[in-house]
Amino acid sequence: MKYYERVIQPDEHIKFIGRLHWVIYKYAILLGILAIAAAIFALKLSDEQRPLALIGSAILAIIAIVIFIRHLFRQWTTEIVVTDKRIIYKLHFIARFTEEMNITKVETVIVEQSFWGRILGYGKVVAKGTGQTMEFLDHVASPLELRSAILVG
Repeated sequence: MKYYERVIQPDEHIKFIGRLHWVIYKYAILLGILAIAAAIFALKLSDEQRPLALIGSAILAIIAIVIFIRHLFRQWTTEIVVTDKRIIYKLHFIARFTEEMNITKVETVIVEQSFWGRILGYGKVVAKGTGQTMEFLDHVASPLELRSAILVG
């Protein structure tokens, strides 16, 4: 059961469920491509040089898999939920970090998007409220929809 399902009140309705964008996997994808290129390059080498190049390719592939699994776990354990009464933000699995803000306390929502963020549809969202600031992770998918769900109500 997800965290927000356990803490939501009976009279509270979910307006938006945020998630992290696939771009968080960019380093794992890049290392995977490099591992494949290194393996292809290793096949063209002589018999004496091939084992070393294949070992390097395998190391790159293992690093890519570890990074991919780490970000998959990060995406799986991150929850961003906007209800009609509050914003719920949860990180991590065992050592949990949660932050909540009443919708009525939100003064403004800032969306930061880079050039690639605009093209690919990700960004950073910061909700500023009376007395506190709630800063979501970078690489939030659909940041403008998240902002609209927070502000429009």
